[in-house]
Amino acid sequence: MSSPAQPLAASLVQSVDWLAIAPPTIAAVVGLVVLVADLFVAENRKTLLGWTSVAGLAAATLMLLPLLDGDRSTFCLTGDATVCSYTADRFTLVIQFLVLGGALLAALLSVTALKDARKELPEGEYWFLLLSSAAGAALLPASRDLATLIVALEVASLPAFALVGLRYGDRKSSEAALKFFLSSVTATAVSLMGISFLYASTGTLYLTQVADRIQNVDGQLHTLAQTGVVLTLVGFAFKTAAVPFHFWVPDTYVGAPLPIAAYLSVIGKAVGFSGLILVTVVALPSYADVWGPALAVLAALTMTVGNVGALRQQATRAYSAVRLLAWSSVGQAGYLLVPIAAAAYSGDAEKSIGSTVAYALMYGAVNLGAFAVAALVGRTKALNRVSDYRGLYASSPLSALLLAFFLLCLAGLPPGIIGLFAKVTVFSAAVDAGLGWLAVIMAVNVVIALFYYLQWTALLFRAPEGEPEKHRVPAPLTAAIALTGVLGIALSGAPQLVLRFTDTALF
Repeated sequence: MSSPAQPLAASLVQSVDWLAIAPPTIAAVVGLVVLVADLFVAENRKTLLGWTSVAGLAAATLMLLPLLDGDRSTFCLTGDATVCSYTADRFTLVIQFLVLGGALLAALLSVTALKDARKELPEGEYWFLLLSSAAGAALLPASRDLATLIVALEVASLPAFALVGLRYGDRKSSEAALKFFLSSVTATAVSLMGISFLYASTGTLYLTQVADRIQNVDGQLHTLAQTGVVLTLVGFAFKTAAVPFHFWVPDTYVGAPLPIAAYLSVIGKAVGFSGLILVTVVALPSYADVWGPALAVLAALTMTVGNVGALRQQATRAYSAVRLLAWSSVGQAGYLLVPIAAAAYSGDAEKSIGSTVAYALMYGAVNLGAFAVAALVGRTKALNRVSDYRGLYASSPLSALLLAFFLLCLAGLPPGIIGLFAKVTVFSAAVDAGLGWLAVIMAVNVVIALFYYLQWTALLFRAPEGEPEKHRVPAPLTAAIALTGVLGIALSGAPQLVLRFTDTALF
């Protein structure tokens, strides 16, 4: 009885490469340190927790540098070193850079937001939840089995629910957290059902093994496998805020603390899209005829609904600036879906996925920048309406110029060259894959988006109503705005750097 058990036990012993797992591990460890330290730090010194969190995220981001020299894998089966649960390849590192860099910028915004909140937000819990979510988000792109993938997805998502509803006594915040929670839990339940069907059909959770075995599924299990594919895709479509699973986005962004809305707009998308890429291109390439058309239709619906929703925002409505950015992020999600759909039709799936990653890097930098300026205006204009930005140039010229630059990047207009470059890259991916109809819909949506982006941009330079109000910019907020501005301007000067960074073997 003991001899069969020994090989089984040996196959479960897995190697650990501590350097490979350092980025998410550092974020998680610093989160625990901050949570414990909160018990001992005096109220007037709670800012130390924030700066410790910023330093931890910076260290986690820097730990990506030693991993650039080659692919590393860990938690591998002893019987087959090519089958691993965690892989730090170029795709992983690019998404981890986006996630950890974005979390770092959100943390800089949070230092000021927590100081302004005047005890409405518990600092220790806030930083622990933010770092925990960032650790899960950094783990997800490295996941190479379905169990690790879903665990990483939930570690990224569960703290985010709490962050949205963390503000004491705020009904709007609680309602936003509830909507976010219910939609995300539904997505997780659907994903888990799909993954269980895939496991029942193939007998494995490892993505590469699923890709091999699902092509030769027993005839009796064929319907089960197909159902598993569809349910898994539906679950991840929820996570990416694709239409019709987008309804939670505007209210959640408005109800959440502004740094968390910024975090969700970039890191939440990176998590959803990297998971979707791994499931479709790595695990289910043989079902490209199923997920390709489905994602193409979702892309068309998502960009159209998002841009029309942003277009309908009234400048004088409370929180209209945040709502506009929320609807805009739904539209941007549609653009991000285009190259993933194109990968199903393209002979070079890696090039198509590279287009999504390149677009995500551009979007992450400029969208966080726009939220940073929104956080600045929100310090004096609590309702954060689009009309509150009228005459911003008169009171804060540099902030107005940078916000105009970020909005033009999102619109894809010069001098936001990186935005134009990213849109052309996505457009080319659709055309090269033979999805001409999707490219036409994208072009129409770009024109629709021009209207509301340019309308907001023009408002910044109009004569202010009354005396212009000076905006005092705290150091953390200055750092966040400056970092995103420098990154956006540098990439606009040399947009080819983004493609060079992403145009390597992704898997």
